[in-house]
Amino acid sequence: MKPRVEKKDLHRINNAIRVPEVRLVGENVELGVYKTSQALQMAEQQELDLVEISPNAAPPVCKIIDYKKFLYEQKKRDKMLKAKSTQITVKEIRFGPQTDEHDYEFKKKNAVKFLKEGSKLKAFVFFKGRSIIYKDQGQILLLRLAQDLEEFGKVESMPVLEGKRMTMFIAPKKKK
Repeated sequence: MKPRVEKKDLHRINNAIRVPEVRLVGENVELGVYKTSQALQMAEQQELDLVEISPNAAPPVCKIIDYKKFLYEQKKRDKMLKAKSTQITVKEIRFGPQTDEHDYEFKKKNAVKFLKEGSKLKAFVFFKGRSIIYKDQGQILLLRLAQDLEEFGKVESMPVLEGKRMTMFIAPKKKK
């Protein structure tokens, strides 16, 4: 069993700041360079913490704030950013160069479903053995699919032949 490693704080606070001078910024403070002991006294008078914000600056930048409240707000802000960011998934649909009508319709129906869910679509034609001689049929098939899915998504990249695969990407249209 591995020993548990304590998560180190992101910022140095109060007596953990070991430099002789710090640059003080923030509210309720006159901006400037102060001795660390003087900055600590100012923080104690306001019943707040001296937090090192930018340790690589010369001298390091510190702020007098309530550290727990600062961490809470930072966590809240990170959570909001994560909620706003969207996860893009890529779904694949595979065809053969001579896919018949029923199979095409079935795969097209799945493609519509994927695009409505908001996923990107990677449609490709796989050429086995000597079927590479039908690459024009594969391109026609992918272009037909792009045309049929026009109202649900837009083509990001036209069909491209890479080895034995002809690939095309379709991105979902934005919901209004």
